[in-house]
Amino acid sequence: MFAHIFDRHFPAIYRFLSGRVGPGLAEDIASETFVVAFRRRVAYDLDRADAAPWLYGIAVNLLRQYRRSEERRFRAYARVASSDVHHVEAGAPLDSAIAEALLDLSQPDRSLILLYAWAGLSYEQLAEALELPIGTVRSRLSRTRSKLRPLLEPALAREQGGAV
Repeated sequence: MFAHIFDRHFPAIYRFLSGRVGPGLAEDIASETFVVAFRRRVAYDLDRADAAPWLYGIAVNLLRQYRRSEERRFRAYARVASSDVHHVEAGAPLDSAIAEALLDLSQPDRSLILLYAWAGLSYEQLAEALELPIGTVRSRLSRTRSKLRPLLEPALAREQGGAV
């Protein structure tokens, strides 16, 4: 039973973590996510249709232990010339403007927007993963988007050849 959960969800958890902390550390944290989940499997609510939000919640909690290194990584990206692009996962470029904008967010808001954007979680899944009421998820996500939009407009204008 647990092997099925691992096989089904490890690749997605790994991809999400890889975007946050890089492939080497992502493998360690993803593995630790499943170690923690295995230890807590007795407490898992079998009425939940999908284990993904529960696993993402564990992964986000483990990420909190790596907060300092993550912030150093984003600061390094922010120092790179904005024309340089770094691929954090296939198809998801992280340029200096995005890295800088992410640094302006609190850790909870950063986790929320990255779970939404990189992991593709729904509002309901975000609420479950972060153990928040869905109304809080909606308002925080809206507030975070509003904060990011003006920070990213210059980068969008460059991508579109000057037109926003």
